[in-house]
Amino acid sequence: MNKKHPGGEPSPPISPTRPAPSPDHGDATATPASAADPKRWWALAVIALAQLMVILDGTIVNIALPSAQRALGMPDADRQWVITAYTLAFGGLLLLGGRIADLVGRKRAFVIGLAGFAVASALGGAAAGPGTLFAARALQGAFAAVLAPSALSLLTTTFTDPRERAKAFGVYGALAGGGSGAGLLVGGLLTEYLNWRWCLYVNVPVALAALIGAQVFLRDRSGPRGGHLDVPGVLLGSGGLVALVYGFSEAGPRGWTSPWVAAPLMAGVILLAAFVWWQHRAAGPLLPLRIFRDRSRAGAFATMGLATIGMFGVFLFLTYYFQAVLGYPPVRTGLAFMPVSVGIVIGATQIAARLLPRTAPHTLMASGMVLAAAGMVLLSRLTVHAQYVPHVLPGLLLVGLGMGLTFMPVYATATVGVPTQDTGAASAALTTVQQIGASLGTVLLNTIATGAAGRHSRAHGPADSGTALAEAMVHGFSVAYWCSAGVLLLAALVAALTVRRGKPSQAGSKPSA
Repeated sequence: MNKKHPGGEPSPPISPTRPAPSPDHGDATATPASAADPKRWWALAVIALAQLMVILDGTIVNIALPSAQRALGMPDADRQWVITAYTLAFGGLLLLGGRIADLVGRKRAFVIGLAGFAVASALGGAAAGPGTLFAARALQGAFAAVLAPSALSLLTTTFTDPRERAKAFGVYGALAGGGSGAGLLVGGLLTEYLNWRWCLYVNVPVALAALIGAQVFLRDRSGPRGGHLDVPGVLLGSGGLVALVYGFSEAGPRGWTSPWVAAPLMAGVILLAAFVWWQHRAAGPLLPLRIFRDRSRAGAFATMGLATIGMFGVFLFLTYYFQAVLGYPPVRTGLAFMPVSVGIVIGATQIAARLLPRTAPHTLMASGMVLAAAGMVLLSRLTVHAQYVPHVLPGLLLVGLGMGLTFMPVYATATVGVPTQDTGAASAALTTVQQIGASLGTVLLNTIATGAAGRHSRAHGPADSGTALAEAMVHGFSVAYWCSAGVLLLAALVAALTVRRGKPSQAGSKPSA
């Protein structure tokens, strides 16, 4: 039977200044559990360390890829699988990982994910051939799909006091947004001064430290567990996500008209439509759709998706711009990205975390997206003769600050008020939206940039010199930055119109027993 609140109505939205319900009693207003736990800030450090490791691994091998390709004799046609194997497993298995956390417990899933990630990283670092490296990267993605949702779930159930929650999610949002840029720097340093294998080996000591910390500091505040795994939901949902991520990843090298792109994308859409249909009927759904019935929560999900679509092209374009146009070596390229990470950290921890307890979430989200869009406009004005400090740096700082202002309230709004038995699924859904947005944004913006560069070359004669090629490339990037700015402004509009001043209610519906 469905469990109702007194009077048969769901709990009213939580105001930014009113304590959130206790995570163990969804409809009771009680003293926040985090106030009684003296280890909660150490728990945040452990969760943050694990989350940073997962985020870093999305980009840390990018700069190391040429060295790994030479060392392992990897064909050009296969090198993309070092990246794609990770993103496929990570994006495709996130919903399953979130439900596993709900069924077996957040802390247990967190520990399993950490241990598996460490083993897979060691296997990849010791790889003697491309096949072993591809398999290790896929295993990393699979265990990251268990680790990431359980980390966000633990954060959600550990910090329930509004002010402490804002600080904790400020740290989490800063890592989620800034980790990708930091990964480029770390990858460059490890590749240049040690060996490409250390881009994978480095995860082993980090994971071991987090494992020790998890045993000492983490407490699993889970509600009732039980039920069964929704196997049809797993097959439909994970299959659809894998098909979509694969289709997006192949669109760049093959083109949108290739059957290797169109068929997976079509299959992904069909499988996900069937997944939604099944979730309406399943007794124990993999992704309870009641999570999305609250308008503010749905708006936060949409804002995250649009933000990542608009943002992730920046890393790809600027990597080429710094190295191919300005001639930066790997380490300098990584350092050049640091203002984005610094801006995200400041925006999330020093601005958004301080303002959220007394400021409407949609105000922070919309303002952040407008700032990031302004940064994209500045980047669109770059030329082949631009200098870093006067021309590149201002745009990077604006993008970073804007993303920090956005990510922090998005994470807090999308996860607050979710019944305890659904926090893993909700966390996995948010991470899935972010992952799919990053994949789609990278492919779409790269397609736009490539097309614009080709048109520029045809309009200005054959590109028979390095300068002409660079000018065409920069023109393509400029067009893509304008498109990114448009997507980010759309995200600002979505946040302003959908996210209410208060925080979401209990998943928009009564939780099922």
